[in-house]
Amino acid sequence: MNILHIDSSASAHDASHSRRLSAEIVERLKAANPDADVTYRDVAEARPPHVDTTIREAWSEDAGAHLKDLAERSRVMVEELKAADVVVIGSPMYNFTVPSTLKAWIDHVAIANQTFRYTANGPEGLLDGRAYLALSSGGVYSEGPAASADHLDTYLRTVLGFMGITEVETVRAEGTALAPDAGQKAMERAHLRIDALFA
Repeated sequence: MNILHIDSSASAHDASHSRRLSAEIVERLKAANPDADVTYRDVAEARPPHVDTTIREAWSEDAGAHLKDLAERSRVMVEELKAADVVVIGSPMYNFTVPSTLKAWIDHVAIANQTFRYTANGPEGLLDGRAYLALSSGGVYSEGPAASADHLDTYLRTVLGFMGITEVETVRAEGTALAPDAGQKAMERAHLRIDALFA
């Protein structure tokens, strides 16, 4: 099994709910698959550059030498994703959606004819496998009056599905900012969810 582990929180591990949850999911996967290989990419630490129109040029067959580094950086990330049997993404909610560094990673890997393609019947994902999302948020967005503002879980599921990864499980630590002990309680609920996933 090849596991691709992506973290995106700007907070350090001990202060980050999503980092701790994604690490726990990876450990559970490794416990069940002792021979698993893990590729780790921290997009908050090693930030992918935000892309512009040059990314399309860089992937073209007649790309100039000046785009070689950009294409190679993107190609490495694409190949990591292609090789993964399981993708684990740790992400906090920043202003209702993913951190910009995670969006930049997505922009580097959602490449036509690499991870998806356009057909006469519409776009088709070229990947398979499954994904686990370890998400955190200060409020509650999985249900209730703020559910329509959730552009974190919904967005990640959409873009992963667009690339062909449709088997997605979500673990949430939500409502972490609602009370002094809310973070601890949110993590306890998230741990129960992980226990259920790996029972």
